Amino acid sequence: MALPSAWRVMRVAILCLSVLSLLSVRLVGAGQDSGSVIPAESRPCVDCHAFEFMQRALQDLKKTAYNLDTRTETLLLRAEKRGLCDCFHAVH
Repeated sequence: MALPSAWRVMRVAILCLSVLSLLSVRLVGAGQDSGSVIPAESRPCVDCHAFEFMQRALQDLKKTAYNLDTRTETLLLRAEKRGLCDCFHAVH
C-alpha cells in the first residue's frame, strides 16, 4: 500500500512543479511584453558612458587649467607693472 501513495505524491509533485514552471514562464514573458523594451543593440554600453563622462571631465579640467593660467598671467603682469611703476616713481 505504501507504493501507490508514493506514486501519488510523485505525480502531485510533478504536477505542481510543471504548473509553477508554466506560471513563471508566463510571468517572465508578461514582464518583457509590458512597457517599452530597448534592444541591446541600441543601448549604449557602460564603457561608452564612462568614456563620455571622462571626456567631459577632461574638458572641464582643460577649461580650469586655462582659466588658472590666464589668471596667473594677469597677476604676474600686474606685479611687473607695479614693480616698474615703483621704480619709475623712485627715479623721479
